[in-house]
Amino acid sequence: MKLNRVHDFGVTVIVLIMDLSSLLRYPGFELQFRLGPNLQGRRVVVHTNYPLEGQQFKQNNFRVLEWSYPTGREDDSDKFCCLDLKIAGSYQYYFGYGCHQKRSGGGYIVVDPVLHVGADNRILPLDCISIQTYLSKCLGHLDDWLDRLRVAKESGYNMIHFTPLQTLGESRSCYSLADQLNFNPEFSPDGQSYTWADVGALVEKLKKEWNMLCITDVVYNHTAANSVWIKEHPECGYNLVNSPHLRPAWVLDRAIWHLTCRVAEGRYESEGLPADITNESHLDAIRSVLWKDVYPQIKLWEFYQLKVDDAVEQFRTQLLNGKKGKKPSGDKTGGKKGLNIIQDPNYHRYGNTLDMDSALETFVPHSSSPQHIEECCHWLRQKLNELNEEQHTIMHQHQEQAANCIVGNVVYEHLADHGPKLGPVSRENPLVTRYFTFPYQDITLEQEMQLLDQPDKTCHFLAHNGWVMGDDPLRNFAEPGSNVYVRRELVCWGDSVKLRYGNGPEDCPYLWAHMQEYTEITAKYFHGVRLDNCHSTPLHVAEFMLGVARSVCPNLYVVAELFTGSEELDNVFVTKLGITSLIREAMSAGDSHEEGRLVHRYGGEPVGAFVQPSLRPLMPAIAHAMFLDVTHDNECPIQLRSALDSLPSSAMVSMACCATGSTRGYDELVPHQISVVKEERFYPKWSPSAPPTSTGEVGFQTGIIAGKLALNKLHQDLVSQGFIQVFVDQVDADVVAVTRHCPSTHQSVVAVCRTAFQNPKTHQYDTNVPPMFIPGKIEEVVLEARTVERLSGGYKRDDKYINGMPEYTMEIKEHISLQESTVVKQAGVTSKGPSEFVQEITFQKLTPGSVIAFRVSLDPNAQKVAGVLRYYLSQFSPKYRRGSVADENPPEMCVFHRLMSKLTLADLNVLLFCCDSEEQEDGGGCYSIPGWESLKYAGLQGLMSVLADIRPNNDLGHPVCANLRQGDWLIDFVSNRLIRREGPLAQVGQWLGAMFNYLKHVPRYLIPCYFDAILVSTYTTALDATHKLMSSFIQNGSSFVRYLALGSVQMCGVGRVPALPPLSTKVEDVPYRISPITGQKEQCCVSLAAGLPHFSSGIFRCWGRDTFIALRGLMLLTGRHIEARNIILAFAGTLRHGLIPNLLGEGRCARYNCRDAVWWWLQCIQDYATHVAQGHEILRCPVTRMYPTDDCEPMTPGEVEQPLYDVIQEALQRHLQGISFRERNAGRKIDMHMTDEGFNVLAKVDPATGFVTGGNRFNCGTWMDKMGESDKAKNRGMPATPRDGAAVEIVGLTKSAVRWVVELHAKGLFPYDGAKVNRDGGKEVLISYSQWNQQLQQSFEPAYWVSGDPHDPNEKHPDLVHKKGIYKDSYGASSAWCDYQLRPNFTIAMVVSPELFTVERAWEALEVAEKKLLGPLGMKTLDPDDMVYCGVYDNALDNDNYNLAKGFNYHQGPEWLWPVGYFLRAKLYFAEKLGAETYAQTVTLVKNVLSRHYTHLERSPWKGLPELTNENGQYCPFSCETQAWSLATVLEVLYDL
Repeated sequence: MKLNRVHDFGVTVIVLIMDLSSLLRYPGFELQFRLGPNLQGRRVVVHTNYPLEGQQFKQNNFRVLEWSYPTGREDDSDKFCCLDLKIAGSYQYYFGYGCHQKRSGGGYIVVDPVLHVGADNRILPLDCISIQTYLSKCLGHLDDWLDRLRVAKESGYNMIHFTPLQTLGESRSCYSLADQLNFNPEFSPDGQSYTWADVGALVEKLKKEWNMLCITDVVYNHTAANSVWIKEHPECGYNLVNSPHLRPAWVLDRAIWHLTCRVAEGRYESEGLPADITNESHLDAIRSVLWKDVYPQIKLWEFYQLKVDDAVEQFRTQLLNGKKGKKPSGDKTGGKKGLNIIQDPNYHRYGNTLDMDSALETFVPHSSSPQHIEECCHWLRQKLNELNEEQHTIMHQHQEQAANCIVGNVVYEHLADHGPKLGPVSRENPLVTRYFTFPYQDITLEQEMQLLDQPDKTCHFLAHNGWVMGDDPLRNFAEPGSNVYVRRELVCWGDSVKLRYGNGPEDCPYLWAHMQEYTEITAKYFHGVRLDNCHSTPLHVAEFMLGVARSVCPNLYVVAELFTGSEELDNVFVTKLGITSLIREAMSAGDSHEEGRLVHRYGGEPVGAFVQPSLRPLMPAIAHAMFLDVTHDNECPIQLRSALDSLPSSAMVSMACCATGSTRGYDELVPHQISVVKEERFYPKWSPSAPPTSTGEVGFQTGIIAGKLALNKLHQDLVSQGFIQVFVDQVDADVVAVTRHCPSTHQSVVAVCRTAFQNPKTHQYDTNVPPMFIPGKIEEVVLEARTVERLSGGYKRDDKYINGMPEYTMEIKEHISLQESTVVKQAGVTSKGPSEFVQEITFQKLTPGSVIAFRVSLDPNAQKVAGVLRYYLSQFSPKYRRGSVADENPPEMCVFHRLMSKLTLADLNVLLFCCDSEEQEDGGGCYSIPGWESLKYAGLQGLMSVLADIRPNNDLGHPVCANLRQGDWLIDFVSNRLIRREGPLAQVGQWLGAMFNYLKHVPRYLIPCYFDAILVSTYTTALDATHKLMSSFIQNGSSFVRYLALGSVQMCGVGRVPALPPLSTKVEDVPYRISPITGQKEQCCVSLAAGLPHFSSGIFRCWGRDTFIALRGLMLLTGRHIEARNIILAFAGTLRHGLIPNLLGEGRCARYNCRDAVWWWLQCIQDYATHVAQGHEILRCPVTRMYPTDDCEPMTPGEVEQPLYDVIQEALQRHLQGISFRERNAGRKIDMHMTDEGFNVLAKVDPATGFVTGGNRFNCGTWMDKMGESDKAKNRGMPATPRDGAAVEIVGLTKSAVRWVVELHAKGLFPYDGAKVNRDGGKEVLISYSQWNQQLQQSFEPAYWVSGDPHDPNEKHPDLVHKKGIYKDSYGASSAWCDYQLRPNFTIAMVVSPELFTVERAWEALEVAEKKLLGPLGMKTLDPDDMVYCGVYDNALDNDNYNLAKGFNYHQGPEWLWPVGYFLRAKLYFAEKLGAETYAQTVTLVKNVLSRHYTHLERSPWKGLPELTNENGQYCPFSCETQAWSLATVLEVLYDL
């Protein structure tokens, strides 16, 4: 992974996950390592070889990074370890976890160098670099260098790239070095002997006086074939002694050489193959000769075959010696079947051998009789002949490819128009380049073959280097296993020997020491290196050598050109070697459109890019580019395009926001490639007054030098002034406009370039150039330049100097007004909108080869407005201070932080959230982006979720950005929905409205980034305000805790119609408002939505069970105590039949059809009393009863009131007495699907056990409440999970409540010690709570524990047990087998009443639940081994499957999230009882499980946790996207941790 270079110093985050990744980083950053989901909860240790300050870097010296804990507690979601990146280079990190700390993942960190120039040592930013390449051999004597290099200085370059300065090999190629250690003596005049120290002095002078840095090449892959040291140390190359696998390729190479000699002598003319190869028939003749004469003579297949007779004879001997008749065991061959042929490591003809053990195991005679042995030998012989024939076939394929490659090479060198056309074949110009050195006199091929057995000779047959088209650059093509040489696939450099490093210095000590010294010399005298032939240099070699170089020059600038064909592979080289810039070339573009794409790709962030946060995750990106108009070893642009294109293409390159450059000769319009091999002339020297026709001197009149000076200066100014944004506009087929923009001042420079890819003399260009529309005000023409012809005679190649085309010159003007321009015809001002002024430019002389660059400001009004906007944004971030302007007439705008502090959490629910149905209550809805989708929330979170995906990638083409650019609809929506509210919310809306008024007056292309900035500022301030209103647990909590706590704001709101029935007027701190409907004063207590979006508004918003499962986590732990109290009291007022309603329906439409809600309510009262200071006071709070009797109509608020403890007592007493009633309005009016019997509600305490039991098989009174709806499947009216009898979690909740009232009574806080009930015959009996509590304790485990013991006296149905070591899901169900189903409900009882459970049994049951039920996010609601299990919930499916139709399996497998909270809390509780080691392991599990919830929360556009997932955590489209109890129970786990 790599990271975009950014221009502010901040913090970058790597998330450690279980894979390898690497990155690129700018110095001065803090790099943080944070744990990804699959590592949270594990004991992770991060190692790095990045050195401590003051210590030297050693590649294999790793240290451990310390973890930081921002919250002060060990929280895996927030902890990080970090590096302060200051030292340039490539560094590794890796991490492991657990006891053994095996390497689990890792990557590379690349820190860029900081370059300095000038006497004052000022920084040269990498994007400022303008480099020019020089072929060193063309510079002449060192005394003349300054005069020749001054051309670079006067042309505006600030870096020079020298090709190697060492002694060259006999080919005179710049990259074939005969001696890596010595300065080339040809640079010293007679009587003088310059050294590296003299070069160093020159380089230092250029840096201090000319503000120019110097880099040079390092060539690690090969040395010149005539290097003296390679003859003395042939082990440094690939020869036939250390690389015998090359012997067949050497034999072929010699045979081809002898073929060359015969062709050159004309001995094949009679066969249609003359020395002068000119047509296709000659190529066919080459193939014919190869197959007829060459291949049959050298018989290369024999190197891969074995002697069949010898092997069979040896086999026969083995059989006769008693190794016969044994059954094949595979012992000796490692169990591998079949014959194993062993390749001769020395590659002699027929040198392969037979693995006799494999033969004896494969061919076993029936008996030891001679006949059977001979039979066996016959079959073996047949098989060996087949294997030999296979090798013959393989070699035939290699030879076919060799023939293709030989002919292809001949075509290029002798026939192709773009090739060198070498002329007749001769010894100097052979048929093909030789692949190996042969340092001996010519002898016959037969005599040469005899040399193969003379190691003192074959060690000097060294393989040449080259490149292989389409090869894997990470594979060394000269190593064993590669057939490149025998297949003749190498494009060979016959002047260079490929170097053989082995795996490390111990494999070739001389070579490593020699190259290390070479590297040290280079790094001592130069500021950087270019890695020549980087993609073919062994990575471990380059890694080692660059480490050496950086120890000499810490801020070493490293560039390379890679030809891997893959950005992924590029990144391997970039990260492992610490390459600073990858060379990219404009010449690779075939037209102006592609050239513009390259500028866009390598040239900076887009115009209007978003402001990134200081702390941000690592984002993938491409490597930093060194973007050249042409590289020194590629074809000349003038030959491929036209001379006129040199200027506009250079201008396009210069406008890229990256390092740029060129090669000497390009600016002088040299009309041919300056060959790195053949060129021996000198570069001209600098003379400012040199005439255009001068060959030995150049000046401002030469070629495009004057234009290049202006472009280089512009390039450097743009970077230094912060013009970091780029936009490329393809105006027409030849005209490209490149904009560079400064995001703080909003100044732009627009360069309009008219390319000339075709020669105007042969191509007709359109005389009409389309007009340009430039937004803003053109301040000046920075430069306008045209390439024009002049009368000076045509180009004539000079014999002594590398001269250019004198017939072209430049017309150039700089820093002129628009009126002075000769390129622009006229400029008119048009208005595109109220805030965007556009200048229309029409051209008169934008001829092919022209460039004009405008400096553009925003319209003065827009410029001022943008400055004011930045001024107001600077209160949130210092990033906006540059370019900010104080407002002269500030509107009435309160300080925003103070304004935000007035909001309540209910206000913040409106500001941040409100899903579509909530917003519709107020007559609105969520904003819908045309052609895309609606936002998830009307509040800020709806947009923030989308912008969080857009911002890091600068996805300005996203439909949201398009909508913002097209109009103000979304902007107005954000502020207007708040302005319509009352109080502080309206003030926030007005503040946003005022900010948006400024926003609307900046150009449309800037609106997305400033809209985002305003929203981010508002949102982060709102989050701060939210946390300040919450408990210390939230305020001091981790990011994960705060994310979950935000669920409290998400779920708790008021709405247009209050969902809760009124409280007693005697209760203090109840919020009131004027009703938006009646205009009367009314209570406006927040209610808790069950889930979004399905259960968020109207009568379906509030559910008793959901409310009280979620209340502890979302309201009590977050510190919302008064609101929690109000909800408890409001529901208390609706008690009827001793039950709390399931569906609240504002109390008037309540349904009392659940048996568990009342017990969750009681649990919450207990939690309130425990968590809140003086919480027991709630027991005395007055409750206004809506239904003081079961059959009365709803009472007026305040008509009947009683303290809460009386309501609690009523609930307990009614259960002890027994509850039995029929729901009001029973029938289709209240339930479309339920059968008649289902409306009968029953709940009572079983006198024998104390368990609350009830329900019937036609209704479902617990949370697993799916009612069948399908007529096709005939499940309508049948509950999927009736769970009648005593559901385990209700028994646990009952025990908790009864235990608690016993304790309250003992403290004098609850006036009742029991309840009176009427028994048979009307007799009144007092049942003591203490006695009930004891009865529950004694009855539970005997009734619920499933031991699996068939003789267990407590087990009524041993035949129904199919999982042992668990707790039953219910007791006494009408379908007895339902009791024994494994479900997660027993874990709830464990948390609320842990005293009911034996520790060891509880642990055993939890282990089973973990193994069978725990999913990635939720708990399976049914054992996957159960025959009715189905993990995929599809409520739309209607078929004849009873168990699935219409989502019948809602609770029969899908993984619900909220039970995970209880499972993990139970695990933590009982693990602590089992000791420190178990507890530590459990904490690891808990953190690991919760990390997945954290990841989901971060990524969810709803910023919530879903109701459920399908099996194995798969997304379920029918689930609520965010559910109150899912968020609450996970938060409770974190609280317990």
